[in-house]
Amino acid sequence: MKKIIYIALGTLMLSSCNIYKQYERPEYAMADSYRNPDGVTSADTMNIADLNWTEIYTDPNLQALINYGIENNTDLLVAIEKVKEAQASFMSAKLSFFPSVGLSFPTNMTYSGGNLGINYDASVSASWEVDLFGNLLNNKRKAQVQLLQNQEYQQAVRTQLIATIADYYFNLMALDKQLNIYMATEKSWAISVETIKAMKEGGMTNEAAVAQYEAYYASIQAAIPEIRSSILKQENALSALLGNYPETIKRGKLDEQKVDFEIQAGIPMQLLSNRPDVKNAEYNLAAMYYNTNIARSAFYPSLVIDGSLSWTTAINAVASLTQPLFNRGAIKAKLEIAKAQEEEARLQFKQTLIDAAMEVSNALITYDAELKKEVARDKQIVALYNAVEYTNELMKLESSTYLEVLEAQQSLLSALISKTEDQLNKLNAVTSLYHALGGGRE
Repeated sequence: MKKIIYIALGTLMLSSCNIYKQYERPEYAMADSYRNPDGVTSADTMNIADLNWTEIYTDPNLQALINYGIENNTDLLVAIEKVKEAQASFMSAKLSFFPSVGLSFPTNMTYSGGNLGINYDASVSASWEVDLFGNLLNNKRKAQVQLLQNQEYQQAVRTQLIATIADYYFNLMALDKQLNIYMATEKSWAISVETIKAMKEGGMTNEAAVAQYEAYYASIQAAIPEIRSSILKQENALSALLGNYPETIKRGKLDEQKVDFEIQAGIPMQLLSNRPDVKNAEYNLAAMYYNTNIARSAFYPSLVIDGSLSWTTAINAVASLTQPLFNRGAIKAKLEIAKAQEEEARLQFKQTLIDAAMEVSNALITYDAELKKEVARDKQIVALYNAVEYTNELMKLESSTYLEVLEAQQSLLSALISKTEDQLNKLNAVTSLYHALGGGRE
């Protein structure tokens, strides 16, 4: 009989070898380089994600905001607590390999003939599950990768926080510059309105010209409160991101922001080690792999050794080997569910890699476009300043109409605002690339 049992256990052990196998990363075809405009970057082993965020964002005001946000942002603080939860779960899984021990003091009190009698017996009990088929091992491995997964989630929150603070900060400075442009335009256009009125009095133009100038002047005045409102709302949003109530944000000027480092994206393979969301997705896949192994181990018997030691009795020990017989249908269903969840996690991991490469490529394309626009935009603005000056002079000489002056002024204002948007887009593209490559890691 014992021989039969040993043969059966041996067969089960051999058939369950896969249960003990560790997770291995699936093979995915990765591109040798990112799709990007020629001249922006090459398939280099270096990328800007290797730089500390203080090397990317050198503005001291922005650095102070990022440091404050890292210490006080509520989402990041919650992520830190989730890591602590996962650490406790991992510790619990490791301790499950050791016996559980209990200590009891049963007491019996009797009263007879005026005498009180107390009988007690101290006893120690222990129970130990022998991990024959990897149930405890896979639970421990699953808890371990879930801990790593939570650590990467914390890192993902951190990198997203740094990028968002930078974006909000740059947007604030862009709004400041737009406000200054509109205020300067309002000041100069107030003079233009008075000039056109004087020209009408002198018979050099008509009432239609005055009306057009006043309408355009009013549109400039109407835009200023809207921009100021946007500034206050952006400050409120940044304050909330920092974990503060709404307050004024100390900041520099948009024109002072520089990109003083070479833009390098490295190779797509580095996303596996740099991007926290990619690593998070892979750890989730590993957790589902071990979850499938746990479901497989439910088909095999479990061995539990129970023992007790009493103050008045001898040591008792009982070993029980439990084999599931009548619930194999439910166990099989759980295994099928676990396999499906593992496949879902595999597909999600693959898609996360694809999305990450797309984000890097988009950031490179945007940055390249903004670089190419800079020179052309500056030429456009210089030409429009000249156009405004020339048309004003020609109108005084009655060689140009007020509509030509108005059109030149509107085009100049539009170009100045577009220049501000170009500067903002360039800075945001750098942030997007840094974030897409997994920069900002602790």
